[in-house]
Amino acid sequence: MIPAELHIDLEALARNYRRLEAVSGRPVHPVVKADAYGLGATPVARRLLAAGARTFFVARAAEGVRLRADLGPEPDIYVLDGAVAGTERALIEADLRPVLNHGDQLRGWRGAGGGACGLQIDTGMNRLGFRPEDAPAAFDGLALVMSHLACADDPAEPMNRRQRDAFAAVAARYPDQIKSFANSGGCFLGDDYGFDAVRPGICLYGGGPEGRPDPRIAPVATLTARVLQVRDVPAGESVGYSRGWVADQPARVALFAAGYADGLLRAYSPEGQAFVGGQLRPLIGRVSMDVAAVEVTGLDVAVGDPVELFGANRPLDDAARAAGTIAYELLTSITARVPRVYSAAA
Repeated sequence: MIPAELHIDLEALARNYRRLEAVSGRPVHPVVKADAYGLGATPVARRLLAAGARTFFVARAAEGVRLRADLGPEPDIYVLDGAVAGTERALIEADLRPVLNHGDQLRGWRGAGGGACGLQIDTGMNRLGFRPEDAPAAFDGLALVMSHLACADDPAEPMNRRQRDAFAAVAARYPDQIKSFANSGGCFLGDDYGFDAVRPGICLYGGGPEGRPDPRIAPVATLTARVLQVRDVPAGESVGYSRGWVADQPARVALFAAGYADGLLRAYSPEGQAFVGGQLRPLIGRVSMDVAAVEVTGLDVAVGDPVELFGANRPLDDAARAAGTIAYELLTSITARVPRVYSAAA
């Protein structure tokens, strides 16, 4: 019995890719940084290659080097950190394209003899990128110009339009370069946010564009753990550390093999739920390092039965909200101790 597993449905991933392509009306350039949000960059990128993707984004140079070795020479791979000093030679040798974020990176990349690259424009997020007034003129090797939306998960936020208009003004300086602006949420903001290509992440992996479940996005990842023990807890007794839950009446409790060492966030109690025995039931007590508890009074649950922490029966965004976080963190927190199991079944 494997205590916990992360199941990844590669066909659901491909369906989300096609949905984002259809919604945006643009080529989809997947973001596979952070090991494809914890799902495994190489199997994810290979399936997306088969679906038609030809350009990928990672965050770190080391991520790009590994992905290039696994995928071969075909796709373009952009590195969002840019040409960090000391990484230029590795980027060149792996045929990676840094997204240049400031003048020192631009000078370092060109001084190292670097070729194709991207350019990031900061349109108001004040994260990475050139301010519009500091953006350089087009130069040899510049293939892509991009920016990043700060509030795309809130379609009513006025900043979306301000950023879009700022990017459009800068993009006009680069008529021959690919323009990329929309992230996952941006794919759903309207045609004028699409520019030449979209750059989704979380919606590929099953998260909704507005941070809540969305019927247009298929669940991709399912985190399950196995029941280790089922026990009766008398009224007045507690479960877990610090008496985090006290039974107000006799209860039946299933202990399952997942804890914060597996990426089940400690913040997931006391608001979390799990799907077990055909029902959603509350997690009780404190999540510990290797074990957590779910209340199963009245259910037919036995040792070895699966407990679903998120998936088709417990939407990823709902699970994240219960933990006081977002789907991105929930996925990227799943540790290497949890095996990834891939399925191509539709």
